[in-house]
Amino acid sequence: MGLGRLLIILGVVLLVSGVLLTYTQFLSFLHLGRLPGDMRLKRGSFSLYFPLTTCIILSILLSLVCYIFRK
Repeated sequence: MGLGRLLIILGVVLLVSGVLLTYTQFLSFLHLGRLPGDMRLKRGSFSLYFPLTTCIILSILLSLVCYIFRK
């Protein structure tokens, strides 16, 4: 499989998962983006949101999926 085809497949998977997470209650029980450790800063008109815990959990899950597919 070429790199171009892999990037297209990855893009479609990300698009579909983004639509599912945005417009449905799919996986809402995980509370991704609202976990303890997700940082939210507000100072006047400036606001910053960094989902640190969510990023770590998703990284672990993606690493496990890649590990499984390599075997």
